[in-house]
Amino acid sequence: MDSSSEFGDRQHPKFHQASPARIFHWVNVISLFLMLTSGLRIYNANPVFGGRGGYDFPLLMTLGGWLAGARHWHFAAMWFFSLNLLWYGVYVLVSRRWKHRYVGSNDIKALQMSKNSKRRIYAWHRIVYTSIIPILLLALFTGIGMYKPAQFPWIVDFFGGWFPLRVVHLMTVPAVLIFAIAHSLLALKAGGDRLVNSMFWNQ
Repeated sequence: MDSSSEFGDRQHPKFHQASPARIFHWVNVISLFLMLTSGLRIYNANPVFGGRGGYDFPLLMTLGGWLAGARHWHFAAMWFFSLNLLWYGVYVLVSRRWKHRYVGSNDIKALQMSKNSKRRIYAWHRIVYTSIIPILLLALFTGIGMYKPAQFPWIVDFFGGWFPLRVVHLMTVPAVLIFAIAHSLLALKAGGDRLVNSMFWNQ
């Protein structure tokens, strides 16, 4: 949770997010939306569950119009998403924000011993924030294996074949959605809608 707060009064705190954090959130939301909607169109071309006769998502929920078009959208958004993660990761390391943005031993102790509800919320937020890192890396890793199976056959083999690879990649979608909901709810508990809005807007 990349925020600092300034208090005009105790009842109306003002939160400020660093510009890189706001850019990161905006690019993530846009690229994830494009990957999700185009991914559903790709899924419809060959459903993971049920084969050709499996469930199709409504066209209004998809992007790309056809399989090749959806793939173009999906992989273009993937590059924006990947580069966004890369530069923000470098920013977090260089600025040393990782020291107080991700879960640490103090957060585990806070959950076990602290009676301060606000402190416990921050601890849960850092745990959730940290948990999304392996999920996103898994989504990219499996996505690369599906995108270039001839160049990276070891990725397909690592997951036990093409079908398990597709299932794992698909399961990262609800995992990211659950993270987004938990991230937003914890931010609301920690600082209300002002904190959530500060992730996207300069207040």
